[in-house]
Amino acid sequence: MGRSIASWNPVSYCYFTGNLDTKGSRKFASFERNHGTNVNVRGAHFVRLRSLRCNLEGVDFEERTSPSEVKKEIEQCYKLIRRLRRGVVYLGSSRLGPDHPHYKQSFELGKEIATLLDCTSWSGAGRGLMDAVTKGALQAGKPVGGIKIAKEAGELVATNLHPYLPTESYLTCRFFSARKHGLVDAAVRASSSDRTAVVALPGGVGTLDEVFEMLTLIQLERIGSTFPVPFLLMNYDSFYCKLLDFLSECEGWGMASPGEIASLWKVCNNNSDALSYLAEFYSV
Repeated sequence: MGRSIASWNPVSYCYFTGNLDTKGSRKFASFERNHGTNVNVRGAHFVRLRSLRCNLEGVDFEERTSPSEVKKEIEQCYKLIRRLRRGVVYLGSSRLGPDHPHYKQSFELGKEIATLLDCTSWSGAGRGLMDAVTKGALQAGKPVGGIKIAKEAGELVATNLHPYLPTESYLTCRFFSARKHGLVDAAVRASSSDRTAVVALPGGVGTLDEVFEMLTLIQLERIGSTFPVPFLLMNYDSFYCKLLDFLSECEGWGMASPGEIASLWKVCNNNSDALSYLAEFYSV
């Protein structure tokens, strides 16, 4: 059985997450003889080494299989996007229910953008505001696609199934990295006729993670798009004002050039702002 090791202190400690069997004990005994190091095993997990270096070539390590699994999931995301077409990608909270005003605004926005741009609407296919834009696009009679994760923030039970979308219109990922690759690719514009966008609705930690990744890719021109992709920050009820203040402070500290961040996205206070901006951007 393989074992994993993590260095707790590079000078004198090594921490083991697996139990040492007889074979492992023999290897450490050999290590002690070869290197003249006193090895004390406390229980089965903690080893202290009176040495400045920790060279454990004899210990077996479990081979990581996740890179190949992530690659497979990314390829599955790309296949789904090719089949359903790229379009507008929505990021937002999974915690807000149908009675929340931001849910109702997001529902209307999803319906109106789908009608305006006549495109596929993409999201994390979760609850909350992702559910709102999905239902809005469906009511408009436009296609939807989802790249979901088995368990969203605030959910008690993980599930691979969506409550109402057909299985051919979404994919459930195990890895966040694969999901992010998919959502980025869904917004890429390969030709001038592609009508895509990224729309950031109000959200918490997970939403901000996705927002800043998208923002960074656009800033560094690494999003992989031949043509510009509009990025809209939906500032419903001034939700993002403190974030915008913080980013302004970053400019004051020299962490960004004046006006640099504002040039990367369009801050919209309501749905009318967003629709007007997209209509002008795509001349529709």
